[in-house]
Amino acid sequence: MPKPVRVGAYSGYKGEQEPRWIELGDEERLEVLGIADRWYDPSASYFKVRASDGAIYLLRCDSKTLEWTLVRRWAQDS
Repeated sequence: MPKPVRVGAYSGYKGEQEPRWIELGDEERLEVLGIADRWYDPSASYFKVRASDGAIYLLRCDSKTLEWTLVRRWAQDS
């Protein structure tokens, strides 16, 4: 089940939101180092990002409410 998260984002040159950092609960802020993939559907935008902790995160931004959720996390490579 998706978990609500705080995401700092800015609008790119086309006006779409792009995540720049992620906060998971009371944990430290993780910087987004790169966007590996992104896709859109009528209700949301999805971003697969690599964060400063080395993990990959799949984030979803609701198109109407602009609320972000964490869909999935892949641990860093060993």
